[in-house]
Amino acid sequence: MTAFMNLVAGLNPVAAAGVVLVLVGLWGVLARPNLFKIIIAFSILETGVNMVILSVGYIRNRTAPILDSAADAVTAAERMTDPVPQALVLTAIVIGLAVTALMLSYAVRLRSGGGSSSIEAYGEEKW
Repeated sequence: MTAFMNLVAGLNPVAAAGVVLVLVGLWGVLARPNLFKIIIAFSILETGVNMVILSVGYIRNRTAPILDSAADAVTAAERMTDPVPQALVLTAIVIGLAVTALMLSYAVRLRSGGGSSSIEAYGEEKW
C-alpha cells in the first residue's frame, strides 16, 4: 500500500487531469453519434492534450520564466520552468479555437441544409 501512495504522491496533478480529459474526449468522439457532441468532445480532448503538454514543462519549486531584477541570468536556468511548452499551448489554443469554429460551421450547415445532426445519417455519403 505504501508503494501505491508513493506513486500517487509523485504524480503531477496537471498531467493526471489532462490524461483524464483526453480519455473523456476520446470516449465522446467514439461513442456519440451527434455531431455537436462530437465537436464538444474534440474540444475536451484538445484541452486535455494542452494540459499534458503544459505539465511537461512544469517542475516543482520553480518560478515563472521571467527575468527581472529579482532573478539573475546566471541561475535563471536552475530556478525557472521551461517557457517553450507554454508558448506551444498558447498557439494550440488559438488554432483549436479556429478548428472548433470551422467544425461548428460545418455542423450548422449540414443541419440547416435539411440534414440531421446525427453522424449515422451521413453513412452513405460519398466524398
